Amino acid sequence: MISNLLVYGHYLKLSVKGGVRVDLFRKKSIDTLIAGSQQGKTLKKELSAFDLAFLGIGAIIGTGIFVLTGVGALDAGPALVISFIIAGLACAFAAFNYAEFASLVPVSGSVYTYSYATLGEFIAWVIGWDLMLEYILAVSAVSVGWSGYFTNFLAGIGIEIPASLTAAPGSDPGAIINLPSLVIVMIIAFLLSIGVKESKWVNNLMVALKLIVVALVIVAGVFYVKPDNWTPFMPMGWDGVGLAAATVFFAYLGFDAVSTAAEETRNPSRDLPKGILWSLGICTLLYILVSGIVTGIVPWQKFADHQDDPVAFALQFAGQDWVAGIISVGAAIGMMTVMLVMLYGQTRVGFAMSRDGLLPKWISKVHDKYRTPFASTWFYGTVCGLLGAFVPLDDLVKLVNMGTLAAFVLISVAVWVLRVKQPDLPRKFRCPWVPVLPILAIIFCGYLMFQLPGSTWLRFGIWLLIGIIFYFVYSRKNSKLNSASEAEKAS
Repeated sequence: MISNLLVYGHYLKLSVKGGVRVDLFRKKSIDTLIAGSQQGKTLKKELSAFDLAFLGIGAIIGTGIFVLTGVGALDAGPALVISFIIAGLACAFAAFNYAEFASLVPVSGSVYTYSYATLGEFIAWVIGWDLMLEYILAVSAVSVGWSGYFTNFLAGIGIEIPASLTAAPGSDPGAIINLPSLVIVMIIAFLLSIGVKESKWVNNLMVALKLIVVALVIVAGVFYVKPDNWTPFMPMGWDGVGLAAATVFFAYLGFDAVSTAAEETRNPSRDLPKGILWSLGICTLLYILVSGIVTGIVPWQKFADHQDDPVAFALQFAGQDWVAGIISVGAAIGMMTVMLVMLYGQTRVGFAMSRDGLLPKWISKVHDKYRTPFASTWFYGTVCGLLGAFVPLDDLVKLVNMGTLAAFVLISVAVWVLRVKQPDLPRKFRCPWVPVLPILAIIFCGYLMFQLPGSTWLRFGIWLLIGIIFYFVYSRKNSKLNSASEAEKAS
């Protein structure tokens, strides 16, 4: 039973019966975080601002633009454009907060690391656990979508994979395993395990190809737009626009993964803000253009039977079958880059948490030759691959969105707190209009969170409860801050 609650400076210390004291909100100073990233075997610095921007685009343009335009159109109709703008604004407000922290704390871990420096260990653990949900389920969900495109592509050239090997048990009659989903994740895990340089070139090439495909959609489709299809513009009202915004928010998932690359960036203070903001700006513009064109070509009601391939369907509807075929290839490439960046982000968040003692040590072990977290890359890749292969993932998009939105809210709070507590820190990039812009980020992200169904909140709560139990059973006592505190008491 808790007997008293005391606040001492930047610690919140809970004293319980028996004299046991738990420092839930102990913090790591920014200097300590940076120094810790430079000790022992370090990650290899290979990334420029250009690479980071392509990393962000690789994560953002994929399932969202090729699949979720159809899902969102059924909720918002032609007003899907507004839904993308709302989701983009929420991300933009959060992105400025990310950019300030990324330039200030060039350390792996993204929001987890930033929270450790400002809001304390327990909040950092919660958001790190939240990020694991975001990245793992995102990789799994996208791998299932990729499997569908790949299977259809093979069928088109006369190669049939048995239906029992292309779906998770319970999702289709007779399904045993989604084998293509498992195989593609294992290939991506291999790429990431052998080095960021190799992964970078593969990602940059695939991003260039899918940008060409998106440009082709815009150029080929704009001549078939019929303004009559935009009437009525908002058939479901603002409720439909809000629901669609919360759903297509998944389309923006990934720009935060840019910040996880801090320790592998050549000039993080300069290049990280550029990579984050460039990738988000380019992708938002492309989403608005594509969603407007697609809903202008096809009456939005017709997407009910084409939620898996709305962009390809729109070009087929316009009689441009050759473009539709290219789009299917572009979608498969786009999904591969999403999986690559998401799995990369997961391994780097886990790396940071392990280095702080909150996860087992082997997760942050760096390979002698490849200078990557080799073992943890294969571990997380295997988890993601098995989830995609054996678990039906019907509601994953909404659950992933919840985790991402929670992370965006916390990063906005953290920037505000640090501006108040440490206003004189040397910030290479400053988020403008603090606290107005962080407050806007909190409002927009909070709005989208409350558009998600109650079942999503329940599942998210269960995941957080599991994480809190793990923290008190393992992470709190193994934390390096706790070890340092115990050593100080002993001396």
